[in-house]
Amino acid sequence: MTAEAPSAPALSHGRLMPVTVHFDDLDALGLLHNARYPLLVERAWAEWMQAVGVAFDGDWAAAGDACNAVKELRLTYEAPVTRPGPYTVHLWLDRLGTTGLTYAFRFCSADGSVTYARGSRVLVRLDATTLRPAPWTEGFRNAARELLRPDA
Repeated sequence: MTAEAPSAPALSHGRLMPVTVHFDDLDALGLLHNARYPLLVERAWAEWMQAVGVAFDGDWAAAGDACNAVKELRLTYEAPVTRPGPYTVHLWLDRLGTTGLTYAFRFCSADGSVTYARGSRVLVRLDATTLRPAPWTEGFRNAARELLRPDA
């Protein structure tokens, strides 16, 4: 009797976004440097934002929902990444408020079956002129609901 390879977990919410770890992302011990995890997660989030039509082209006044700032970042490392190559970031929303949101993530193997790190990031949508909190647009809110955890 042969053992079957473990299958990727079924996603009940969120989306898997592919990312690539490069050789120069590794530290002197050959581990993914701790500062690279948030960077790779940010790239996955930015790719999702672009896919739903939110992008920054250099004009903050016209940036709309792309004009936002990180209020909080939490990250827990669970297992070391020891090789360059394809990985994935599992993204989902824990909260979608009027001017802020909390997206959670797992940095995982390419198939999503192994979790290397997990965390969350709180973003606040800003008015480009005042830099005060501003409401997310209805278009963004509609797109973001695809990532909302069912019990959130």
